[in-house]
Amino acid sequence: MTNNIRLPSFHSAGWPFIGLFAGITILLFFVSDTAFFIGLVLTAWCFYFFRDPERVTPSRSGLIVSPADGRVIAIQDVVPEAEFNLGNKPLTRISIFLNVFDVHVNRIPADGSVIARRYRPGKFVNASLDKASVDNERMALTIQLEGDHPRKGEKIGVVQIAGLIARRIVCDAQEGQRVKAGEHFGLIRFGSRTDIYLPQGVQPLVCIGQRTIGGETVLADILSTESPRKGEVRL
Repeated sequence: MTNNIRLPSFHSAGWPFIGLFAGITILLFFVSDTAFFIGLVLTAWCFYFFRDPERVTPSRSGLIVSPADGRVIAIQDVVPEAEFNLGNKPLTRISIFLNVFDVHVNRIPADGSVIARRYRPGKFVNASLDKASVDNERMALTIQLEGDHPRKGEKIGVVQIAGLIARRIVCDAQEGQRVKAGEHFGLIRFGSRTDIYLPQGVQPLVCIGQRTIGGETVLADILSTESPRKGEVRL
């Protein structure tokens, strides 16, 4: 019989924190039962925060998948900042807010090549606010699309944005690197936001309030002619 049980995996950036939390918890064992219990809870949360679950990414050419787990908090047409190298015309920006309980591993949204990587220091205001896209610390990647579809050669942008609690952006993708949809490219600690800029004229297939799964949820389909979607809250 084949054993299909998989052990949970964790992002490598989390191991120093997990080790620190675990070490402090061991010391708290000699302080008091209450302190030790609190340490156990925090260590368990640290494991949980840095979890890196396996994902199944749709592989059809032309699909753009979510770069992060979280909740869609805004869909707006905005002119990207010049540093993103996305032109000076309005593009649809989808903003995804990650709370401290979401998976924080970021994934590549579409097949292509990283043609620009831009880091900018900034503030740490609440990542759910509109101004976070402009004011907060961030790392922006510009990806030139590849694949068998009409938008090959066009560009999308994906931006890691620090939040109120987040103080560290990890980005492993480098300029000139070829990437595939669903691959890891970084992580944000602890609670944050990820923005994605779609090619001009491509409509989102998600709506405000919807939950996304990084590497799995289809945000847009370059081959689709569907109008923007609207959502309803249903109990």
